[in-house]
Amino acid sequence: MNLYVFSFMFLIFFSMLVFYLSLYFFLFNFCYLFEYQFMFINSLVIYYVFILDWKSTLFVSVVLFISSMVMIYSSFYMGYSSYSSIRFMYLVLLFIFSMLLMIVSPNLISILLGWDGLGLVSYCLVIYYSSVSSNLSGMITCLTNRLGDIGMLISIGWLMSYGGWNFFLNFHFNNSLIFLLVISCFTKSAQAPFSCWLPAAMAAPTPVSALVHSSTLVTAGVYLMIRFFSNLVLFNYLFMLMGIFTMIFSSFCANFEFDLKSIIAFSTLSQLGLMVMSIFSGMLDYSFYHMLTHAMFKSLLFLCSGIFIFYYSDNQDVRYMGGCYKFLPLTSSCFNISNLALCGIPFLSGFYSSDMIIEGFINSGFNLILIMILYLSLGLTCCYSFRLLYYSMFKSLNFIPLNCNSLEFNFMGFSIMVMGFFSIMFGCLLNWLINLDMLWFYFPFKLKIFTLVMIIVGIWFGCEINNFNYLLDNSYYFFNSNMWFMFGYSMFMIRLFVNFFFNYYKVLFWGDFFLSKGSYNMLILFSNLIQFYLNNNIKIFMISYLLVLLFLI
Repeated sequence: MNLYVFSFMFLIFFSMLVFYLSLYFFLFNFCYLFEYQFMFINSLVIYYVFILDWKSTLFVSVVLFISSMVMIYSSFYMGYSSYSSIRFMYLVLLFIFSMLLMIVSPNLISILLGWDGLGLVSYCLVIYYSSVSSNLSGMITCLTNRLGDIGMLISIGWLMSYGGWNFFLNFHFNNSLIFLLVISCFTKSAQAPFSCWLPAAMAAPTPVSALVHSSTLVTAGVYLMIRFFSNLVLFNYLFMLMGIFTMIFSSFCANFEFDLKSIIAFSTLSQLGLMVMSIFSGMLDYSFYHMLTHAMFKSLLFLCSGIFIFYYSDNQDVRYMGGCYKFLPLTSSCFNISNLALCGIPFLSGFYSSDMIIEGFINSGFNLILIMILYLSLGLTCCYSFRLLYYSMFKSLNFIPLNCNSLEFNFMGFSIMVMGFFSIMFGCLLNWLINLDMLWFYFPFKLKIFTLVMIIVGIWFGCEINNFNYLLDNSYYFFNSNMWFMFGYSMFMIRLFVNFFFNYYKVLFWGDFFLSKGSYNMLILFSNLIQFYLNNNIKIFMISYLLVLLFLI
């Protein structure tokens, strides 16, 4: 039996089972906690903890459902008989298992197991194609994530003074401790200034991108902040500004990008900024709702882009695409559905959550500048979405595809049809099944309709921006395609901190540097000098002979 099909059946069965379990937990307000005593360290007990409530089980069911669709999609996209394809399947299953461990863990030690598993397996998946660019992208991804993991490792040592690592037993953490943990979540969710690894992760195969950018790696940090860091008050405004900045700069970058997967990666970055902004504005349930709906239509967007790339013989430049609806009508329809859901068009799945977040942000009492930036990012989201539709659908074909066979009626077509249905219905299904504690906002008609006006303006500008290409200098494209030189800024700051701490180390520990290590270095120097003399070199022999003669004279 095909292992991909078996994995699909296993994952879809458990997804349905866990979804019914989440509804049961929500209905009766149940929460189960399982502890496994791992080891003792004096009075400190290390537990491996699992928590099962409606939030964790609902997110697990969404992750398993998307993973099942990705597995059945990969059976055709990656093949199912070669050794490399089987290795790919095992890596994806390890990736899913690491994410599940992270979701159901309220303990920092048990979270670290899934957290590091996500980082290491994602590195193996990014370098799957074993090219120079893939290796560089994998190294950027791995090192940036490890940079943020420093905060989590310091927090583990810090929490030893609390007598345990459970979040639900300690509600009065030090603000500096929570600040370190939130910075770790920011690196995992690619918030500024740690955003440079997310487009680099596009070197992975497209099914991995559909998992990474929808429900697994990048949402791990957002989920952790929703569950455990809602009591952070001191730095809320700062983190909210970082989320807004991530949202606006990624939207600008997507409008000047021509790589298909990079455009979708920047759209993921923009939506992550929206989630972080809503978390630190106090709208935790809205952010969780948007994270689930976003996972559905973003995974569909990546799966459809994978079919386009497959059809156009591994070409990812949108300028060579065009007229896709003529050759791939089903894929084009699902691609348009996911793009419209990303824009927040009524009444697709993305509309319900994003509209609530925007109205909640307006009602929270923030200043006019932040509200206008939020509306600008909404318009830019519609702009790059319809710019992508213009290049892929309405332009004439500029490339002769080599794969002219139909890809619509196989496992890939089945997966995008199922995901297309949920991209339309999942938002309202969640709204009907799970009655979240959401407020209703009453606005004047002009303010209520302003969101729809910005969507229409963004759609118009996205269709017209292609006519402005010849009016813009190449520096605009260079600046935005390099993410506003974010990678250079990050490396400069890292180098600055490393040099500062190295000089600080030499000043603080000068006695150790010049006395104990100095004597050791002197011994090494003398031993090397004696070793050089004992090499029986003819020059040394003649010089020593002359010195002896001079001494005798």
